[in-house]
Amino acid sequence: MINEFKDFIAKGNVMDMAVGIIIGAAFTAIVGSLVADIVTPLIGLFMGGVDFGGLSASVGEATFTYGNFIMAIINFLIIAFVVFMLVRTLNNAKKAEPEAAPEAPAGPTQEELLADILAALKKK
Repeated sequence: MINEFKDFIAKGNVMDMAVGIIIGAAFTAIVGSLVADIVTPLIGLFMGGVDFGGLSASVGEATFTYGNFIMAIINFLIIAFVVFMLVRTLNNAKKAEPEAAPEAPAGPTQEELLADILAALKKK
């Protein structure tokens, strides 16, 4: 069972997925910082000095920090755009690859040739 698990983990697809998850987590942290530290302050600057992190509304005891939600939406849109561009680039690269020429139809087999020769000899 342990060897079977080792074989499963060592497969390329599992390793590729693990690397993708790790890189994705790091990329998410970078985009989160980009949104929180650069993009939303710039947007806030153009909107009259609004601090998105501090935007909230209170209803009774409940406080809704919708500024954080807006930042999460911006974060999502940036990540979705980057993933879209990556997939688009990969799809274009696949289309650009020359397609393999179709194989010539296979000729008759040795048995068919021998049968034809035998039939020709019988006619004589």
